[in-house]
Amino acid sequence: MPERAAAPRGLYLVTPEMSDTDALLRAVDWALAGRPALLQYRSKLADEGLRREQAARVGALCRAGGVPFIVNDRVDLALALDADGVHLGRDDGDPVAARRALGPHRILGISCYDEWGRAEAAAAAGADYIAFGAMFASPTKPAAVRAPLALLSRARRELSVRVAAIGGISLDNAPAVVEAGADLVAVVSDVFASADPGARARAYQSLFAD
Repeated sequence: MPERAAAPRGLYLVTPEMSDTDALLRAVDWALAGRPALLQYRSKLADEGLRREQAARVGALCRAGGVPFIVNDRVDLALALDADGVHLGRDDGDPVAARRALGPHRILGISCYDEWGRAEAAAAAGADYIAFGAMFASPTKPAAVRAPLALLSRARRELSVRVAAIGGISLDNAPAVVEAGADLVAVVSDVFASADPGARARAYQSLFAD
């Protein structure tokens, strides 16, 4: 099997829930000016038609901007849109089957919440990155379980995959997350709700400058 390329390091932008597609595209286009490492299209409320339309158009913006495009939840949609990868939560299918369907060159990310055993299983299944969180109180998922920073450090030491952190991350607490071992910091509100999403995204990317 061909060797898989590693997922990048840096800001992992996740789209906010927006029913107004034109407004979503303006926000994404502005944020992409900050050159995030990855961008994920995520919608839990859109119907199938709107989800497909938004994902296709967000994906086109990502391709034009040279930013890898990830689809949340849906392997079938990621493949249909020729996305760069997919992110799966607990109820979104089997990681082994997803790895097989995606092939070796698309990115597979797995939510691990605060569960070390799930992280080990995801790495064994062929995930390119594992995501822990919520790291802090999150306006996107206020009831989400909290994950300790120590999980990031352990995963960095023991697992040969990228480590992502999500949940309540801001520019104030992101340096501690990166210091603990995060290769990717997943952010929604702190970028998209800012006055200048592009500048905010660049500020996050600067945390990963070698």
